[in-house]
Amino acid sequence: MKKSYLAIDMGASSGRLVVGHFDGKKIELEELYRYDNGPVEMNGSLFWDLPGLWQSVQNGLYAVGAKYGDQITSVGVDTWGVDFAFLGRGGVLLGNPYCYRDPRTDGAMKRAFDIVPREEIFAQTGLQFMEFNSLYQLMVMKEQNSPLLDVAERLLQIPDLFHWLLSGVESNEFTNATTTQCYNPIVRSWAFSLLKRFGIPTTLFPPTTEPGTTLGWLRPKIAQETGLTAAKVVLPGTHDTASAVFAVPSSSPLGTADWAYISLGTWALMGIESPRPVVNDVVSKFNFTNEGGVCGTTRILKNICGMWLLQECRRNWRQSGKTNAAGLPIDWEDMNVLTSNATPFQTFIDPDAPEFAKPANIPELIRDFARRTGQTIPDSDGAVLRAVVESLALKFRHVLGMCEEIGGRRIETIHIVGGGIKNKILMQATADATGRRVVCGPIEGTGVGNALMQAIGAGDVAGVDEAREIVRNSFELDSYEPNPISVAYWDDAYGRFLQILK
Repeated sequence: MKKSYLAIDMGASSGRLVVGHFDGKKIELEELYRYDNGPVEMNGSLFWDLPGLWQSVQNGLYAVGAKYGDQITSVGVDTWGVDFAFLGRGGVLLGNPYCYRDPRTDGAMKRAFDIVPREEIFAQTGLQFMEFNSLYQLMVMKEQNSPLLDVAERLLQIPDLFHWLLSGVESNEFTNATTTQCYNPIVRSWAFSLLKRFGIPTTLFPPTTEPGTTLGWLRPKIAQETGLTAAKVVLPGTHDTASAVFAVPSSSPLGTADWAYISLGTWALMGIESPRPVVNDVVSKFNFTNEGGVCGTTRILKNICGMWLLQECRRNWRQSGKTNAAGLPIDWEDMNVLTSNATPFQTFIDPDAPEFAKPANIPELIRDFARRTGQTIPDSDGAVLRAVVESLALKFRHVLGMCEEIGGRRIETIHIVGGGIKNKILMQATADATGRRVVCGPIEGTGVGNALMQAIGAGDVAGVDEAREIVRNSFELDSYEPNPISVAYWDDAYGRFLQILK
């Protein structure tokens, strides 16, 4: 009997509602609703438009209910990590959540290390250091005497917030909790002693809830109005990367570490899967992170700027009125053509340089970076794009070496999931730069992993191995082999790239 699971996959630039139809052997994804997302500037700060996002989710629920109604077995939400909102007395929502790109945390880590040394923070959390981590967001609120901390009774991360809106049940799902730098992956509990040293109220953090947990039915009003009368709310891996890595179609046993993954969207999350956290000097040196995966796994990974730079180039050019040959606003395929026609290996950037992290005129910042580092200044849009694509591929090579050192063995295959795989130029460049086979798909890896975790929660799938077999049976995968002719060119480019990183 076919079952249908609804995955609400909410990214930092767009969201989608997809239905996973599962017949016991294969899963088929059907996208029924898509909407835009992005931070909103108010009075010099960046916030997520929570009412607008909730309205978009409701619109999607209506669309799903109109087509499938009581055929939907369950619904689950995944989003990005680190951001959060508060509930006050009586379940009152206390304001819109800040966006992690808000500048209020600039310089916060340095001040944090004056309170608790970096080594101690890492020993308790095993997390990579990024200024927008929840720990530093909370620390800044404490520094600014935010009244929210005085009246808040519960911290909910973004997916927890939407699960609460859907079901009325408050939960703190495990995989997203591990992105906060407020969680200890070794003892699998909040790092209460660390939070106390920063003066952060520990009462905000109740025990976490595992992926696959059923929270309950949809709120009656939502179920009746949308027609989703048979749908329960089931937790997937609510951190989108946890769901995406779950959908990697590897047949290797867990812990063999002969493959790496890249979940490629606005961010590129690159790493290896482990049966347990790894909190040691090597992981600390490389500033890798231990984040929770589904079914007891750990994702040992590093955040890399992903498609963000290309997205920002597109946004800038469209805002400025730039058009293609047909007079239409410049789009992704136009950008691919421009990239292909540009001369290779002229200019490299560090995709993770601080100046690229905030919404800005990225093409001009790339030219400034080239000027400052004594490189060829990109003289065309295609040259700008070529610099981004080649630099991303070279950054993947750099991080791949770190993954191999942490895992203690050579990685033979890189699995890439997510919307970024549509950029075939980048996929081939990744294979060429790393000298590894690149396997791409599924493109909606996060939605697939979300739906399959709901299936595990329902008892319809046994675990990770069976779920990945279902993925292999269900989707056509594209493979890219490194071009032996280009090896010398990429080796030379990598040497120049490393000088840029210095």
